[in-house]
Formats: sequence, C-alpha cells, structure tokens
Amino acid sequence: MAKVVAVTGNEACANALRQVNPDVCGIYPITPQTDMMQRFASFIADGKVDTESILVESEHSSMSACIGAAAAGGRVVTATSSQGLALMWEMLHIASGDRLPIIMPVVNRALSAPLNIHGDHSDAMGARDTGWIQLWSENAQEAYDNTIQAFRVAEHMDIRLPAMVCLDGFIISHSIERMEYLEDQQVKDFVGPFRNFLPLLDLDKPKSYGPLILTDLYHECKRAQHEVMTKVADVVLEVAKDFEKLSGRKYGIFETYRLEDADIAIVILNSAAGTTKDVIDEFRDKGIRAGLLKPRLFRPFPYTEIADALRHTRAVCVMDRADSFGGYGPLFMEVSSALYQAEKRPLLMNKIYGLGGRDYLPSHAAQVLTELTTVAESGKVSTIKEYIGVRE
Repeated sequence: MAKVVAVTGNEACANALRQVNPDVCGIYPITPQTDMMQRFASFIADGKVDTESILVESEHSSMSACIGAAAAGGRVVTATSSQGLALMWEMLHIASGDRLPIIMPVVNRALSAPLNIHGDHSDAMGARDTGWIQLWSENAQEAYDNTIQAFRVAEHMDIRLPAMVCLDGFIISHSIERMEYLEDQQVKDFVGPFRNFLPLLDLDKPKSYGPLILTDLYHECKRAQHEVMTKVADVVLEVAKDFEKLSGRKYGIFETYRLEDADIAIVILNSAAGTTKDVIDEFRDKGIRAGLLKPRLFRPFPYTEIADALRHTRAVCVMDRADSFGGYGPLFMEVSSALYQAEKRPLLMNKIYGLGGRDYLPSHAAQVLTELTTVAESGKVSTIKEYIGVRE
C-alpha cells in the first residue's frame, strides 16, 4: 500500500535514499540542497540506515570521497546544487570515466556571479557533458520516483555510470506537495542488492582505476564511454516498466501532453511544465491545438524519439531556464539538432525564462503560445532567441 504524505521535494529525495539504504554518503551543505542531506544525516544518526557518512570540507572533496567509496565497492550517494556542482566539475569526469554508479540529486540553482540562491538550470546544464546520466523532475513525486529508479539504471551491469536526479531549487525542493511513498520493503526489493564490479577492496584481484592513458588508447576509451551511454535509454524504459507495475506511475524518456494532434508545441523542463499544461488546456478550449513535450532523460539525449514526437507540428518553442551566452539555450540546441535530420520539421524559436528564480507565470506561457500561433500561420519566425519575463 502506498503511503500518502505532504512533503517537500528535499524530504521526498531524502526518504528515497533512506529506503535504499546506501553504503556511503558524502555530505556537504549548500542552499537549497542543505535540507536534503540534513534530513538524511538525521536518518544516519537515528540508526534508520546503515550508511557511513563522510563529512567533508567542500563539494570537490565530497565527490572525491564518493569516487573512492564507489571504486572500493560500495553503493554511494551525495547531493549538491549550483556552485557545489561547479566545484565538483573536475571529479564528475573521473566518476563517469571510471564507470562508478554514484547517485546524486541535484537541486537546480543559478550560478554566480552575481550571487543568487534561487532555482534555474544553469548548474546541471553546465555539467551536461561530464558523462553523467541526467533525469529531470517536474515535482516532488517525480523527484522521489526518479531517485529510486536511478539506482537501477546506474547500477545496471551494462551501464555502470553515475546519475544526477534534477529538481528545481525552492520550487520543488522546499514546496510541500501531496505525493505517495512506496513501502520500505517495496523499494528495497525493487532496487535490489548492490552488485560489485571490479572493487578495489578485492585484494585477491589487484587493479587500478583511472590509469594514465595517452594517445595509444585514450581516443578508444572515450568512444567506448559514448557507446555505453547509447544503451542508457533502453535501460531507463526497462526500469520504468518495472516501476509502473510496482507504483502504477508511468514514466518514459520524455512526457507528452496533448501533443499527438498539436499544431504548436512547447518543449520545457521540470516544474514549469505544470504551469504550461494548464495554459495549454485554456488554448485547447479556444480551439487552438497546442501541446507540450517535457524531457525526462536529458543525458543521453533521445534525439530520434524527440524528433519523431515533434515532426508533425508546425511551430515549436523550446524554453530554456539556462543560457548559453553568445549562443542559443542548451535545450534549444539539442532539440534543433534532433529535428535537423527530419525531412519535415516545425519552425523553431527559443525563449529564455526564469533565470535566478524569476517566476514563470501563466501569462508567459500564453504569450509564447500566442506567438507560436502567429508563426504557424505566417510560416515565419521573426526572432529565434528572446528573453521573456525580463525587465527592459
């Protein structure tokens, strides 16, 4: 039986980690993630998990400790945000290059400077090419469900890669929502026991991690890393099917909303998708066939599947809560690449919204859908990239 609760996103993720009961957790605070690791540290102190906590002096040290623990043969977790993820950047590549299935909720927050503690996607987008799997979450329920599923995906013997579970800072991490917890034993059985793969502590079979590889094999090593990433989507779908049997909640590599017959569509990540769905319903009531695509698996990016889902539309706006200065938004660039190979493709435009926690309002979604209607009718995009909700 599922347990219905009213909790924050941070609390939901902390509880998922408690139910999995990892071997080691690297802990370092940073707003708005602090509450998650504080709650998990309480579980450790109260004896509700067997996890060994490592209290470190920085996020760089936290990821370093996680790498050591994972290489030794443990099931390992941590969590971070913003500058913390940026400080880990060097070690993120080592975790993925060494094929260590570390699980890390990332409570998305703007990057400095100027200093801002509120939610946007700059941090995880900056880490998109570090070799980590990325799962994105619209609300606390999805953050909880994604955290549980991430263990099965990352630890799959064909994958063995680290995974981030992304959730919007404050909007999800600190807002209280109604959601459903699975029973502890259900989660334990679903995730299953941790299976070691070439652990350093197997002293009868000595080995090394991250050895020096120069021009003779480095190129081949990185190609192999990419080839492993190409297997991730199938595993994500396989795990999602098992999770649906357990919970009744269905997941894919992305979610579509009223997209099947849509003339116009918005592509958007995380919490802003909920606001957009409501406005799409209003436009549908007015006879405008609007739809939405919300990516869940951002790395590896499902190019073919997203192109297939959007190719029938006439105009699409990709909404980015992060910027690429001097370029288009990161999500827009991925969707553009996906559609470029399609013989029939929609007109595309890019809107940058909600940086530094700026509210994304229903009026913003309505503004975009109204413009998309004009673009679809005229067959012309006047401005590809534009900032919305910004003061002039």
